[in-house]
Amino acid sequence: MKARDVLLNPIIGDNPVTRQVLGICSALAITNSLRNALVMGLALTAVLVTANVTISLLRRHLPASVRLLVQMTIIASAVIVADEFLRAYAPEISRTLSVFVGLIVTNCIVLGRTESFALRYNPALAALDGLGNGLGYSLVLVIVAVIRELLGSGSLLGVSLLPLVADGGWFQPIALLLLPPSAFFVIAGLIWLVRSRRPEQVEQPEVREITLTRMERR
Repeated sequence: MKARDVLLNPIIGDNPVTRQVLGICSALAITNSLRNALVMGLALTAVLVTANVTISLLRRHLPASVRLLVQMTIIASAVIVADEFLRAYAPEISRTLSVFVGLIVTNCIVLGRTESFALRYNPALAALDGLGNGLGYSLVLVIVAVIRELLGSGSLLGVSLLPLVADGGWFQPIALLLLPPSAFFVIAGLIWLVRSRRPEQVEQPEVREITLTRMERR
C-alpha cells in the first residue's frame, strides 16, 4: 500500500463524509460558522492521528476480548486532551462548540479508522490514514460552512464580503442557511455533485428486479 494513496484517497476518492456518509451529526451542527468548522476539523484530525498511531503501536498486544474497550479509552483520552486544550487557549470557541468536541468520541470516523486500518498497519501508515481522513472530513466541513455562513450572513470569519441590503448594498442574507436543517440540503448537494463527477461512488441498488415467467404469475 502506497503512502501517497493512504493520505490522498480519503480527501476526495474515499471521503468519509461524501463517500461513506460518516460524521454527519457534527457536520450538520457546527457548520453555520467557518471558524467552528475549522476548529472542529483540526480537533478531529488531531484525535484521529493520535488514536491511529497509539492503537497501531499496541496492535500486537491487544486481546480481542478487550480490543474495543481499549480503543474507546484511547480515543476518549485524546478527546479530553483536545477539549482541555481548547478550554485553555480558545475558551470562546470551546463554549461555542460545547458538547460537540466531546462527541468526537462517538464519531464513526474515528472508531472506524482505528478498527479497520490502525489495527492492521504500521504507525507511519496509520498516521497518514488518520491525517488523510481528518483532512477529508475537514474539507467537507469547510465547504459547507463557507456556503452557509457566506450566504446566510454575507461574511466569513467576521469579515463582511457581500454588501448587505440593510447597509445599502444588494445582498439579502438567507437566514435559513444558518439553521441546522439547511446543512442537510448543502451536504446532500455536495454528495450529489461529487458522485455525479465520480459515478463509481454511486451505490448499486440492494434490491434486484425480478422478472416472473407466465407460469410463476399464475
